[in-house]
Amino acid sequence: MTDMNRRSLLTGTVALAASGTVVSLADPEPAGASEAPAGRRTPKDAVTVLPGDPRYEALVVGNNARWVGRPEAVRLVSSTEQVVRAVQEAVDGGKRISVRSGGHCYADFVFNPAVQLVIDTTPMHAVYFDEQRRAFAVEAGATLLQAYEELYKNWGVTIPGGRCYSVGAGGHVTGGGYGFLSRKHGLTTDHLYAVEVVVVGADGRARSVVATREPDDPHRDLWWAHTGAGGGNFGVVTRFWFRTPGARGTDPAGLLVRPPKEVLVNAAALPWSGLDLAGFTALVRNYGRWHERNSDPDSPYATLCSFLTLCHQSNGTISLLTQIDGTLPDAERLLADYLAELTDGGRLTVRPLTRPAGEDRAMPELFTPRRLPWLTATKYLGSNNSALANPTLRGAHKSVYLRQGFTDEQTAALYRHLTRTDHHNPTSTVSLLSYGGRINSVRPEETASVQRDSKFKALFQSLWPDQADDAANIAWTREVYHDVFASTGGYPVPGAQTDGCYINYADTDITDPALNRSGVPWYTLYYGANYPRLQRVKAAYDPHGVFCHPQSITPAA
Repeated sequence: MTDMNRRSLLTGTVALAASGTVVSLADPEPAGASEAPAGRRTPKDAVTVLPGDPRYEALVVGNNARWVGRPEAVRLVSSTEQVVRAVQEAVDGGKRISVRSGGHCYADFVFNPAVQLVIDTTPMHAVYFDEQRRAFAVEAGATLLQAYEELYKNWGVTIPGGRCYSVGAGGHVTGGGYGFLSRKHGLTTDHLYAVEVVVVGADGRARSVVATREPDDPHRDLWWAHTGAGGGNFGVVTRFWFRTPGARGTDPAGLLVRPPKEVLVNAAALPWSGLDLAGFTALVRNYGRWHERNSDPDSPYATLCSFLTLCHQSNGTISLLTQIDGTLPDAERLLADYLAELTDGGRLTVRPLTRPAGEDRAMPELFTPRRLPWLTATKYLGSNNSALANPTLRGAHKSVYLRQGFTDEQTAALYRHLTRTDHHNPTSTVSLLSYGGRINSVRPEETASVQRDSKFKALFQSLWPDQADDAANIAWTREVYHDVFASTGGYPVPGAQTDGCYINYADTDITDPALNRSGVPWYTLYYGANYPRLQRVKAAYDPHGVFCHPQSITPAA
C-alpha cells in the first residue's frame, strides 16, 4: 500500500481522536503484571526528540552507519500505554512508523526516507518474573546482556540467545534468535510463552494485545508470527514472556533453561601464510562434514558451538572460536577431538589469536582451552567484538542456512574471493556458525522460523568506515556470495544443500531480481512455506499496513 493510499484510508480516524475517545487495551493485563518492577517508575509521557535537539543525531542511526534516518520525531517510550498513544497519534496523522529496540538491523528497515516517526523502545528494558503467567518478562528494549545478567543472577536461568551483548530483544527474538546454547536448547523463540504487541485494527484504533502459545488463545497466531518473522511486521512489541515448553511448577528456577556452571572455551588462529587452496579446502570441508555428522539433538556434541571466521587474506589469519559445556566429564577430549578434525589431524598450522580477526579482538589467552563460569564467558565473548563499539562502521551482509557443507567448487569460489589482491579489507569475512541440534527438533510449521534441518549457517559480510569505500565493499560481498551460489541464480534456493536466508541477517539485495536471479522470491528465501500464514496474520492484525518496511510482509488479499 502506498503512503498516499494509507493516508487516505486513515483520514477517518482523525474524527475519533478529536472526539476525545480513549484508546482501550484489548487484552487487559493480569493484576500486577503492568506494574513497573520495584525501583523503576516510568514517566506518564514518552520523551519526544525532534530535529535540532542535541540527542537527535544519536537516535536516527543504528549499528550499520549506512542507514541514517531523518524522521520528524523520535519517540522514546517507557510503557505499553505510551506506545499505544504514540501509534495512535501517528495513525491519526498519517505518519509512517518504524520501530527500534537495539538498533542492530543490518538493512534499512528502521531508518529509511519514508519513516516519519521512530518509536524507540530502548527505555523499556526491565527483566522480571511474572508470577501470574509463571514466566519471565523481558521488555523489548532490553539488550541480550541485560537479559542474561538479570535472569542468571536472580534465578540461575537464561534464554539461548545470541552472542552480541548489545543486540535488543525486540529484534532478536522476533527473528528466531540463536547463539552458543542453541544446539543444546533450541532457538530463543522456542522458549517464548507470550508476547505483548501494540497493533492497529481495521477500525484504525491502536491497542495492545497479549498473545500466548496456549492452544485456546484467540491470539495464538499473533504469538506464532513473532517466533521468527522478524520485527516491525505486525506492530510494536513491548514485552516478551519466556517459559520453556513442558516446564512445571511455580519455582522460577525450574521454568527456563539453566546454563552450564562453567564452559570450556578455545580461540585459535589459522594463519593465511600456512594455507594454500588444498589446506583451505580441507578446513572448510572438515567443518561442514563434522556438523553434518554431529547435529543430532542427543549428540554428545550438542553443547559444542563453534564459529569459523574466514577472513580476507589481508587480515592475515582465519579464526576459530569454540565453546563446550565444561561440566561434561570428557569435555577436554571432546573439544580436542573436534579441533583435531577441523585442522586435518594437526596438519594445518594453528597459532594463538594475537590479532583481531573479523569482528573479534585478539584472544591469545584462550589458545589453551580455558574453563570460565558461564556468565563470565558470556560477558567476555559478547563484548569482545570491535564492531559493536565502532559507530563509524558501514556494512553489507548476506546469509545462508546449510543442510550440507560447501562443495569443492563453492569452496574454491570462497578461496578465490578471500585471496583477491584487488580487495584489501581485513573485516571482509565469511563466517561459518554452528547450528542444528535441538533447533532441529521443532517442526517447520510449529514456529515462524521455518529452517529446521540445517547443520550450520554462514554470514557473508564486509565492514568499513568510509562512505567512499561503499561501492568496493558492497561489490565484494555481492560477488563472493553470487559466485558461491552461481548454480542457483546467486542465492541459496531451498534444496538438498541450502535452505534460504536468515531474516535477522537482513539482505538489502534480496528483493532485486537483477541481483537475486534465482527466480525464488525473497519471502520464500526467508519464510519458506510459512509465508502464506504470515500474510493471514498480517491481514488480521495490521490490515492497513501501518507497520511496513522495505521487506515487510504484505497482508493476504
